[in-house]
Amino acid sequence: MRLVIIGGGILGTAHAMAAVRRGHEVAHLERELEPRGATVRDFGLVRMSGRSAAEPDLALRSRLLWEEIGGRVPGVGFRPAGSLTLVRTPEELAVAEAAATGPAAEARGFELLDPERVRVVNPALRGKFLAALHCPTDAVVEPWQVLPALRAYLTATGRYTFHSGVEARDVTDTGSGARTRDDQGRVFDADLALICPGAAHTGLTRELAGALPVRRVRLQMMQTAPLGEPLTTAVADGDTFRYDPGFAGPEVVTLNREQSQTATAAEHRMQLLCVQRLHGGLTIGDTHAHTEPFAFDVHEAPYEHLTCVTEELLGRELPPVVRRWAGVYSQSIDPGVPVVRARVDRHVWVITGAGDRGTALGPLLGEETADLLEL
Repeated sequence: MRLVIIGGGILGTAHAMAAVRRGHEVAHLERELEPRGATVRDFGLVRMSGRSAAEPDLALRSRLLWEEIGGRVPGVGFRPAGSLTLVRTPEELAVAEAAATGPAAEARGFELLDPERVRVVNPALRGKFLAALHCPTDAVVEPWQVLPALRAYLTATGRYTFHSGVEARDVTDTGSGARTRDDQGRVFDADLALICPGAAHTGLTRELAGALPVRRVRLQMMQTAPLGEPLTTAVADGDTFRYDPGFAGPEVVTLNREQSQTATAAEHRMQLLCVQRLHGGLTIGDTHAHTEPFAFDVHEAPYEHLTCVTEELLGRELPPVVRRWAGVYSQSIDPGVPVVRARVDRHVWVITGAGDRGTALGPLLGEETADLLEL
């Protein structure tokens, strides 16, 4: 078969991977000349630890796919780094204890560590905390490398062509397939067209699928200069318990009732996630804004909060911040639905709404769509 895939983020690229590995041909269209969307404005975390009760199996299967991809495409920078969620209050500790003994603990590899054992796993953590929830099944890829590396790998198969700087203007079902016209007047005929628009919910997406059960979420993040020492795991703080559905339970209700968050963290719905890049710098974030229109600028207070918390956990001053950015991603409104697949016509589908699970679940979501469409 021949497929046209519109949208060059992780979701579109994962669908291209699934199609090509099954022997099909893909023409891939992307409006930007280089990656600029949610995939590169991300941590690159392949997380098991924060997934909802319905998703551990999905996350594990996707993590295994990422490990396989990392073996074939070293440029994605796959690393089985694991993660440590550091807790600083008794209420956060209660959530960590419940997670470490809960029904999903074995599948995720959860273990509660005291500070001494934390520093054995990650010696860079010399600051103040009560304990940490260790998740050895979490992994990392390099968000700025993953898309170019996957495209190069796909191109080498001879069954994939990537067209950058191209915007799809029209997609129609011909009865026997799908016809796509781009803004240069070219026509791409295919058996199937898959539109993976990311956070672009208007324009072609709205024309084809109407209003979808998705929302847009805005975040702020930053990148430091090299730390000068290894940060052997990804790091999170106890505020992740407030927002990650995998930790839902009475202990989180108590956590939300007590006012341990700073005013800045509460206002911007913040959690700390910190990942070391291959060049040694730290990617640190993030905030969550759901009400549009989003601000055009970035606020300094969240960055000050992230710096303060990271320095407290590391027990040292952070290297200089060299980049700051905002990003927007598309998220399914139903937390139990990891991605929205809307069938427009027999041969045309719109797929979006993976949210902050795009990187973690991307390869599996592509495979699931391929199974659904019997590719």
